[in-house]
Amino acid sequence: MNETIVTDIPFNLDLPGLLKKLRIDGRPEYAERCTRLARQAAGLARPRAAYRLAYVEAKGENTVVVDGVTLTSRVLRVNLGDVHRVFPFVATCGAELDAWSKSIDDMLEGFWADAIMEEALRAAFDALSADLVRRYDLGQTAMMNPGSLADWPIEQQAELFRILGGVNEQIGVKLTDSFLMVPIKSVSGLRFPTETKYENCQLCPRDPCPNRRAPYDAGLYERQYSPAKSKPSSQ
Repeated sequence: MNETIVTDIPFNLDLPGLLKKLRIDGRPEYAERCTRLARQAAGLARPRAAYRLAYVEAKGENTVVVDGVTLTSRVLRVNLGDVHRVFPFVATCGAELDAWSKSIDDMLEGFWADAIMEEALRAAFDALSADLVRRYDLGQTAMMNPGSLADWPIEQQAELFRILGGVNEQIGVKLTDSFLMVPIKSVSGLRFPTETKYENCQLCPRDPCPNRRAPYDAGLYERQYSPAKSKPSSQ
């Protein structure tokens, strides 16, 4: 295993931006309470991330084998094309914030805490991305996440975690029996070099979605991923 662990990640929370996002920047009675929570979180937060370089060893019609582990997804298979190296990863807000959030009984403050943890997760993901680009001099990349599309279901988290190794011991992220991650504010996926811009959102019809990164393209799957339309080369 050649995992890279990213720790000591700064968590510089944009408090004015958070208050605006939560629509309480003009409501002093709420802004004061949220500010107090944010300062608590800033003192506790230890966002972390882990990733590793892995190699594509074989490809089938709807599968790829990465470091001996079979991943089943037509979209992933086509997206990888002639790609030979990939980067499985996990980023998390950290167990410290997860435990802190569970101690909050007030429903509204729990909602704010959830938003604060999302910002910590974002810090972890950004630090992971910067470290990966710096170490491997990557150009344009794309990523896919188990559970984001029906084509690559959440159950495939187990295979992704097998490729990654001991992320529970390394950064404190584990899978539940239903393949969800704990802490809940964690993200996992496979990042890979690409010449064509790709976002999961292009294949996801859910609307509205606050995290949408690209418009839904209703015809994209048929044009690019349908077995009758696309015939990726075997390896």
